Amino acid sequence: MAGRRTDTRERIQQVALELFAERGYDKTSLQEVAERLQITRPALHHHFRTKEEILAGVIERLVESIEELVAWGREQPATTEARQEILRRISGLLSDQWRPLFRFAQVNQGALEHHPGGDRLREGVFSMVSLLCAPDESMERQFEARLAVIAVILANVPVLFGPEADLSRMNEVALRVASKLIADEPAAPATPEPPGG
Repeated sequence: MAGRRTDTRERIQQVALELFAERGYDKTSLQEVAERLQITRPALHHHFRTKEEILAGVIERLVESIEELVAWGREQPATTEARQEILRRISGLLSDQWRPLFRFAQVNQGALEHHPGGDRLREGVFSMVSLLCAPDESMERQFEARLAVIAVILANVPVLFGPEADLSRMNEVALRVASKLIADEPAAPATPEPPGG
């Protein structure tokens, strides 16, 4: 019975995020969420009483997943192979299950920015970046680590590639690009051309 309740809660969160992305968080009512799910409002209230509770639950689940990934990543050796596996796990975390949250975040930045869970989410993303680059490494290496995580995140934002984009292919490409950024051989710093050259 507990498993069924969890499945229902996750389905409510998924549908609510879709509606928040389509209509905006502020313009979406719990009644619309219930109608999209084809359930009654009291049935929805059995799981969530407010939109804030729905969003808080989604953020909490994602933060817990990120924290588990970070805890695992901190136990890994500081090798290119380990960093590549960390990137693969970040990509897996951000794909299908959490894609609706990223779409929601694009449309409803204000709601996420002022949400209490928003800080924990930002801290989690920062912690994922820290797995790829030590704080004492050069500014170039730190920037490459951030770009690697951003590349993996961007592959899960459908609006950037159009409705026909093959997102699984985009994930593969993003992982290849991100892996180059965190390889053992750092990119050579750009040398400015001499004037008139």
